[in-house]
Amino acid sequence: MLEVKNLATGYGCLQVLWEVSLAVSEGEFVALIGGNGAGKTTTLRAIAGLLSPWSGEVNFLGASIAGMPPHLISRGGLSFVTEDLNLFEAMTVRENLMLGAYSRRDGRQTRATLAYVFRLFPILEERQKQLAGTLSGGERRMLAIARGLMSSPRLLLVDEPSLGLAPKMVMAVFEALKELHARGVTLLLVEQNVNHTLQLADKAYVLEHGRIVLHGSSTELLVNTQLKDTYLGKR
Repeated sequence: MLEVKNLATGYGCLQVLWEVSLAVSEGEFVALIGGNGAGKTTTLRAIAGLLSPWSGEVNFLGASIAGMPPHLISRGGLSFVTEDLNLFEAMTVRENLMLGAYSRRDGRQTRATLAYVFRLFPILEERQKQLAGTLSGGERRMLAIARGLMSSPRLLLVDEPSLGLAPKMVMAVFEALKELHARGVTLLLVEQNVNHTLQLADKAYVLEHGRIVLHGSSTELLVNTQLKDTYLGKR
């Protein structure tokens, strides 16, 4: 579904990524893990069209999307839930969700998707008339993910969904991602909570200083000595 080959990019004169390659097949849950400043968010931004690649390839559903405007990439079936969420805080939960479906023209399908996200996140149905800016941190994360689903994407990119959350809400967000995967949603997740992430994902790529240094199935990476010493603590 998604193939990134030898991607290089950065900001201004600062290069952040060097020769990054990864692949996501339909139905997979793939994680991109690494420490602060490794280039994880930059990778997602380049895939989603918010940052232009300097070199390399980004192919989605068999076609190149490198350098394509973000709104066209979104219409093509890729949705990006950013780290900072970008919610419209002065609008209600329901209004934020409906904005996620702005590119859709089929009202019946939009209503069906709305019912789906309410089943997935019951708290959002309860709070659908509440202003987004008054939600708790965990509820805001759920709203951002739900809004991303409103366009019925083929692939959902999620950036740091546990950031700044209390442990209880972290588990709630991870359970929601697990449920999404079980329902057939293809996911590419960026996350620093390596242990929880590897317990959910099918496979993962490890990014350090803008380069992929490890990749494999989650089962393989959970017992990898280098990964355990760096991210999971020495055992």
